[in-house]
Amino acid sequence: MNLDRLFAPYKPIETHLVDSLEYWGKERPEQVAYTFLVDGEEDELQITYAELRDSARAIAAQLQESGSVKGERVLLLYHPGMEFIKGFLGCLFAGAIAVPAYPPRRNRKMNRIDSIADDAKPKFVFATRDVIDRSEHILEDSPRLQSAEWIATEEVPVEKSTVWKNPDIQKDDLAFLQYTSGSTGTPKGVMISHGNMLANLQMITYAFDLSWKSRGLSWLPAYHDMGLIGGLLAPLYTSCFCVFMSPMAFLQKPIRWLKAISRYSITISGGPNFAYDLCSQQITEEQMKGLNLSSWCLAYNGAEPIRSSTLGDFSRKFEEVGFNSIEHKLLLIWERSSTFRAMIGYKLVSGQYPYGKQTRLLPYVPLLEQWIPLIELQWLR
Repeated sequence: MNLDRLFAPYKPIETHLVDSLEYWGKERPEQVAYTFLVDGEEDELQITYAELRDSARAIAAQLQESGSVKGERVLLLYHPGMEFIKGFLGCLFAGAIAVPAYPPRRNRKMNRIDSIADDAKPKFVFATRDVIDRSEHILEDSPRLQSAEWIATEEVPVEKSTVWKNPDIQKDDLAFLQYTSGSTGTPKGVMISHGNMLANLQMITYAFDLSWKSRGLSWLPAYHDMGLIGGLLAPLYTSCFCVFMSPMAFLQKPIRWLKAISRYSITISGGPNFAYDLCSQQITEEQMKGLNLSSWCLAYNGAEPIRSSTLGDFSRKFEEVGFNSIEHKLLLIWERSSTFRAMIGYKLVSGQYPYGKQTRLLPYVPLLEQWIPLIELQWLR
């Protein structure tokens, strides 16, 4: 697929994400790459492409001091925030394999993390100093994690970036391992290569019509696919403005999501079906005062069953503050299988149908660039 139109006057990178960050660090060094809302509202942390590149190089150089680390697994135990992005990219810059997971909770056992560690066999663990200090007392029952080298990545001096060695990444080299939640059994990992990741990012860019002029926002967990690839890495690949907050910030106050969209003039954002229900059910008319969602061009929906009633309720409730989606907004579904993933959109269209005037969802296949009534009388429920 040709992405030149979306990147112009820049160029799309055809190799891997390390080259992408190197490219943006050179072409747009002072441009803000990420804005993290610490409290989900106004407390901002920002990082530019040059700063992000140098941080990734420095963390990679720290790893490389241990010898050959290409292909070694690195367990990432971060709370949502900027350090996760630096640590993840630091793994890629070293040629190591990132293994994103959620850090242990206070006074909780580490069963899921232990299962992941036993399977992935990480040689290193990346975390913040706070997470490392809180994990010490529960490592006695985790010999695999005890034997790993723990690194507080925020303490790695950026000056180490000058001694970073390019690991000569190939498309078939593994970039990260993605594990299931483990809620119904032992977590299972999927091996994602640099080539897999780039192909996914290119498809998202094409299907979502992303460009360096887009403005994205995510509150999704970064150790799951939609949050990591769609929420954080797609903006990095395209160099579009990206704001993110923790999942808990959204769950505690769903209005924070829509306020951030309004405040930063976000053009693309989304989440699972429940997020739209949560907004429709919990956000009050009083909270909606001052909202302006007219910039929100694309709202994606996926990772769980999607209900047409949810999309209709959300569209009707927030139409008065600029989300006039019936004719203009796409709500995208992420279809998954073990070997293929594509994105199919659905456009809400009001009209006269055999059973009366109704609002229907018409499927849209981005790669074919056309609306297709796949099954004329079959409805999403």
